[in-house]
Amino acid sequence: MRRFAAWLLLGMSMPAAAQQDLASAEIRTEQVAPGVAALFGPGGNIGLSYGEDGNVLIDDQFAPLAPKILAAVKAVDPDPVRFLINTHWHGDHTGANPAMGEAGAVIVAHDNVRKRLSTDAVSQMMKSTTKATPKSGLPVMTFAQGVTLHLNGDDLQVVHVPNAHTDGDAMIYWTRANVLQTGDVFFNKATFPFIDRESGGSIDGMIAASARALDIAGPATRIIPGHGPLAAREDLRAYHAMLVDVRAKVAAGIRAGRTKAQVVASRPTAAYEGKIATNGFITPARFVETIYDELKPKLQPARKR
Repeated sequence: MRRFAAWLLLGMSMPAAAQQDLASAEIRTEQVAPGVAALFGPGGNIGLSYGEDGNVLIDDQFAPLAPKILAAVKAVDPDPVRFLINTHWHGDHTGANPAMGEAGAVIVAHDNVRKRLSTDAVSQMMKSTTKATPKSGLPVMTFAQGVTLHLNGDDLQVVHVPNAHTDGDAMIYWTRANVLQTGDVFFNKATFPFIDRESGGSIDGMIAASARALDIAGPATRIIPGHGPLAAREDLRAYHAMLVDVRAKVAAGIRAGRTKAQVVASRPTAAYEGKIATNGFITPARFVETIYDELKPKLQPARKR
């Protein structure tokens, strides 16, 4: 399915083969903590809060997977999905929004998620257009900085982190279960990070967001990343350190007057390529190119004396 990653990640119009791959995809459920589960499939990871107050879903992957996702939720708790929280606007996290909304879920997200889902989005990088989400799939409750849901014997703190993966990222922290869901500000080993600059993302925002996540997480916190397996605080710490290190190396190359090709060839990611998948949607070279393109206008080569 990797060859269809561009369509899958942004939820663009997918070729028939990708649709067939989704039709055969399975949703796997893993218990994270009492009252908290994670659902894994071909898209972004899904979080689930369940209990006496009903089900709260965090993200929902792709439209064709809605029946399978709902079946997986029902296997954990037969109640309907009461709330759906989107961590950001990309289609691998919001594709099933219309089905969830039609089924009665109240959709919650950052202000910018509603704005981006409400209009067609043209991506120069992907050379494609994501059609606006139908009204049934739009967030009906939005926030600027955050909101807290008091449900299922827990307090779910929804925290906005600005201009990181996108301009509408949110993390969710179960204060009693001690679980943190990061959305795509944290990719755990599955691929090098995708910084969607066309949606307001930035490397400095990613660094700040992962630092905020480290502030929230404790030694025993279980973390549901945007992609990849469940993680611990040390995994998040290593990820944050990688972002800081690669950014510093790219910045040094720019200040030294090196071209993008020269900086890529220097392999600023070399120390991490055995720990992070190099054949994912974002290759090491693409990750470095993204950082270079962002930092180049801000930095100038050091003047020779």
